[in-house]
Amino acid sequence: MPKKTLITEAQVRTAAANGQTTLAVPPNALITPLARDTARELGVAFATELPSASPPAPSHPKTHVLALGSDHGGFEMKEDLKPLLKDWGWQVLDVGTSSVKSCDYPDFAFAVARAVALGKADVGIMIDGAGLGSAMVCNKVPGVRAACAYNEFTAWNARAHNNANVLTLGSRTLGIEVVKRICQTFLATDFEGGRHAKRVDKISEVEARFAPQIVR
Repeated sequence: MPKKTLITEAQVRTAAANGQTTLAVPPNALITPLARDTARELGVAFATELPSASPPAPSHPKTHVLALGSDHGGFEMKEDLKPLLKDWGWQVLDVGTSSVKSCDYPDFAFAVARAVALGKADVGIMIDGAGLGSAMVCNKVPGVRAACAYNEFTAWNARAHNNANVLTLGSRTLGIEVVKRICQTFLATDFEGGRHAKRVDKISEVEARFAPQIVR
């Protein structure tokens, strides 16, 4: 299998600094999630060849959509959070479950992660009993960086330093008021970039060694 070209955040920033609005990439290029995020921020579009006319829109424009999921153990907390998330201005994409009937958390964790990886949602929140199993599932999906946060600091750190795009929570380990503060912190915090950018790119590089391609 031919080796894929890796497109990183640094290459996007260099293109923007040179006044480019498009960045030519090979057809088989593997674009890191951080590179995509940076391209959206700087108005750089990826193209298989440089266009002669106006450049295409970025592939995943900001939509302010949040994918929300839970298993049976997190269902009630999911329902409690939904109206609050809408009050904060998010369009909620509820991927289930729809009741307290016993179900399997991997099914719904995957649905949340897939929505984020495909650009159908900007971020995701998944709730199960402890938050740990769902984080494991989400992090199997290329392009997803899921963090199981248990207080406001870990929620802030996940976003500011790790550029997490999925938050997992434990309904049996956290009360609803703490969860509300964790969600508020996570959603209000921006990635700081800087010295953290190269580290997040290294996460993507590790992923690229094992994943044949980003989920489409």
